[in-house]
Amino acid sequence: MSPPRWLWTEHGQISSTPGAYQPIVDAVRGQMEQHRWSEHDVFAVQLALVEALVNAIKHGNRLDPSKKVDVKCMLADDLIRIEIADQGGGFDPAAVPDPTDPEHLERPSGRGIMLIRNFMSGVTFNEQGNHLIMEKHRDNNDGDPRGDTPEPPTPG
Repeated sequence: MSPPRWLWTEHGQISSTPGAYQPIVDAVRGQMEQHRWSEHDVFAVQLALVEALVNAIKHGNRLDPSKKVDVKCMLADDLIRIEIADQGGGFDPAAVPDPTDPEHLERPSGRGIMLIRNFMSGVTFNEQGNHLIMEKHRDNNDGDPRGDTPEPPTPG
């Protein structure tokens, strides 16, 4: 299999402040729409991207405005790859409790990672747990068979 031919790449840093992620989310959405990705795929990537960036800002860098989140996005015809690295101490993704387990239903943690894993085709963390790579392969159908996909919720 040959390596992807990237049609668009973006690499930069954002501050660890609420809402700082919005321009990169808008850019990714715009590029996916421009390259005619399905609404279902655009929704999935946007939701996962917001969750990952909020986690990096809030949990990784602890809302410290002196710390940055490094973001690299690459879009090909049939693949989008997003890398997010924060300056925090990291975490063990395997130690995050399953939010669907009845014992953890009331806990506020773990839902973001669950959503990222379910909406993306592949998710990997570095050993330290402060660098995430997520990929989404283009869906070959026209999207969600249920019809219009709603806007993703605003993270809280």
